[in-house]
Amino acid sequence: MCTNIFFMRFSQFFDYLLLEKKCSLHTVTAYKTDLNSFADFILKEFEETELKNVVYQQIRNWIVSLVDSGLSNRSINRKISSVKAYYKFLQKTHQLENSPLAKHKALKTSKKIQVPFSQAEVENVLNDIVDSNFEELRSKLIVELFYTTGIRRNELIEIKVQDLDLTNELLKVLGKRNKERYIPLLPIVRDTAKKYLSERNKKKELSQVPYLFVTNKGVKLYDAFVYRLINYYFSKQSQKQKKSPHILRHSFATHLLNEGADINAVKELLGHSSLAATQVYTNNSIAELSEIYKQAHPRK
Repeated sequence: MCTNIFFMRFSQFFDYLLLEKKCSLHTVTAYKTDLNSFADFILKEFEETELKNVVYQQIRNWIVSLVDSGLSNRSINRKISSVKAYYKFLQKTHQLENSPLAKHKALKTSKKIQVPFSQAEVENVLNDIVDSNFEELRSKLIVELFYTTGIRRNELIEIKVQDLDLTNELLKVLGKRNKERYIPLLPIVRDTAKKYLSERNKKKELSQVPYLFVTNKGVKLYDAFVYRLINYYFSKQSQKQKKSPHILRHSFATHLLNEGADINAVKELLGHSSLAATQVYTNNSIAELSEIYKQAHPRK
């Protein structure tokens, strides 16, 4: 592994991402993985320890190796973006004049339509959760928060008890690049949160933990735990191919837009920096409507 060889150079870039770009630790970890993988390849294949000397043909060889490994074009493009960002950093800090990736064109990817859950599917899941104990109340509150606020999985995991303002029915969320936003809570979610906190506080080992969602042992929830939870409940009610927290976020946005919500308001609730990101949900809604139309129309 070449991690130690490039550590000092990469550490400057990672500090830049954290301190200046305000990226999350989760994002920086992804950059670390991609850059270490790239540097390993360059060292192994070309015995090159100075990334500033790397030329595009060498990078092409790395990309070909990624394709041969079976990775999707979407995943490969993400890895290339990490390397591209590093070279841009070298240019910004006057360590490199021209990036070897300056003229690179992203690999073609097919646009995936993320089909949201129907309102009935979400309601069936919530009705299926019997909120009689700590674990069930935790599950119910997680599903309700995803569906009624549209927050991201990492945002949910990072919620602290103090971020819940049940009196004013507000939730403070720390989004991408450490941007804070406040999202209104529905009365039904407030009530579930009160019940959950009541059960949570009965457990002495949990009452002093700052994070809202914890395991029975008082450990903050993690990505895989939350994914499995959503997948478990929705697998019983939905035949859709993908059942994840992100699909619940899609469902939140799509259902709001379908009911006539202003797209700019939805953008703020989702924590998007640009309207283009929010418009994806409008496109998904139209695509789903088109598919239903084609299947149902008598002259199909």
